[in-house]
Amino acid sequence: MKRKQSLLQKLRDEKGELLVPERKIAYDTLVMALGSTSNDFNTPGVKENCIFLDNPHQARRFHQEMLNLFLKYSANLGANGKVNIAIVGGGATGVELSAELHNAVKQLHSYGYKGLTNEALNVTLVEAGERILPALPPRISAAAHSELTKLGVRVLTQTMVTSADEGGLHTKDGEYIEADLMVWAAGIKAPDFLKDIGGLETNRINQLVVEPTLQTTRDPDIYAIGDCASCPRPEGGFVPPRAQAAHQMATCAMNNILAQMNGKPLKNYQYKDHGSLVSLSNFSTVGSLMGNLTRGSMMIEGRIARFVYISLYRMHQIALHGYFKTGLMMLVGSINRVIRPRLKLH
Repeated sequence: MKRKQSLLQKLRDEKGELLVPERKIAYDTLVMALGSTSNDFNTPGVKENCIFLDNPHQARRFHQEMLNLFLKYSANLGANGKVNIAIVGGGATGVELSAELHNAVKQLHSYGYKGLTNEALNVTLVEAGERILPALPPRISAAAHSELTKLGVRVLTQTMVTSADEGGLHTKDGEYIEADLMVWAAGIKAPDFLKDIGGLETNRINQLVVEPTLQTTRDPDIYAIGDCASCPRPEGGFVPPRAQAAHQMATCAMNNILAQMNGKPLKNYQYKDHGSLVSLSNFSTVGSLMGNLTRGSMMIEGRIARFVYISLYRMHQIALHGYFKTGLMMLVGSINRVIRPRLKLH
């Protein structure tokens, strides 16, 4: 068998110094599992004025800018007496972050930021579609919308952002949303370098187009899974970019690679929706379960939904680390909740 080669680019540190030179890796089968990044849709001013949450570095930047903003306004709030934060994108990231900001204010208040209260925080969640959480059932969207409204979040649906500047967001309707801090979480795309990689077929958001077997359309020895893959569904449409889909795809790709190596027929991947959960920080959790036990979709919320949410997280940890190490991590986490502050100020 003639082995193929994958070319890896140079690796540099934050200062630009070379760590690893350009190199080639030989392969018989290649799996592309590159995830996704935020899609700003080439909206003017977004890259310069909004924060993305694609990686730990960006998350730390948001954390620090948020703390700096609260510190700046804690003693002397802005002209309108508010700390204004705008979040673009009503998906799970935008919804969960909107709720978490109110929890952060609650924690900061206990640290001595006495000028900060939920009344002083003005969070605006902007969604271009008809409802937030558009990928989930309407009743889940409605429940999340209701909970956010109770927290004081201003939820704007059917509102398209046309540009951003230092002071806020411009919308298609002519409204200007003032914001001291802006987060862009509206849509995803696969990494830009996939556009012209190895002559493989990609779609308009850089995803690798794959067959139902998860093999790329132009090279059967290259598989793509997760957010970077555009996989058709038998009933029409494409597999949604969700964590459970990536998990299922990984299992299917593994089985198909083994079958391919042994000269056996490959199986088509079929997405199975087991439901979704959205955590609204410490305030609430909403979601739906789908499967044989529920005979369709069953909405859950409150403590039950919170328990299921945490259980799914623990199952993910077990898959990565095993039962023993996960048990130790749970024990350490319980101790840290007692001895460590709930919110890091650095």
